[in-house]
Amino acid sequence: MRAHLARVDAVLVQAVIAAALSFAHLHDVASAAGQDGWKAWAYPVAVDLLLVAAWRRLRSGEAKAAGWCWFLIALAASLGANVATAGLLDPDNVPAWLRILVAGWPAVAFLGGTLLVHSSPTTHDETSDDVGQEKAEDIKDEVDAPGPAPEPPVTPALEPLPTPVPVAVPAALVEHARKVAAEHHARTGTAIDTPTLRARLGVPPPMADAIAAQL
Repeated sequence: MRAHLARVDAVLVQAVIAAALSFAHLHDVASAAGQDGWKAWAYPVAVDLLLVAAWRRLRSGEAKAAGWCWFLIALAASLGANVATAGLLDPDNVPAWLRILVAGWPAVAFLGGTLLVHSSPTTHDETSDDVGQEKAEDIKDEVDAPGPAPEPPVTPALEPLPTPVPVAVPAALVEHARKVAAEHHARTGTAIDTPTLRARLGVPPPMADAIAAQL
């Protein structure tokens, strides 16, 4: 445990020293480029914050291309200031292009930080997944929910068959039918059937049935 703490403490001390030196170099370059007072101290903060935002995007695993792009830009600004203060930059004769870069750095850092922090696709994807999961659960609940019991089929009531109305047959017609039936039996040797009787007499089916019942 103590060895682990010693390693952690050494790393922290090294990180603090490196950050302090880089911070001072950035301040010196900004001051030499015409940014006096508190503005010279704000430039190192802008560079370091852009580095942190790019590092967090790289660790998230999303949009690594954008993370590497802004990380290299911030790293180039930090390394450039460190190298420039190693005797390569004359504080009394700063080139115009360096003044332009220093003056435009706040806008670049703001753009990079905004794109890295406020355009994270992870939040959008997680929100879409949550909404899709909630919709799927709602649909599943609707499918699994028991519906109303089906009503038994209604069987239509059977209407009673109409009672046949007795047909009045004249006695003379019955006698004539007997003659026709006797003639048919004498000629064919078989009893006359109702359709044949109806055809011979020329009467409707109900009356033919009534006559056949009396024969």
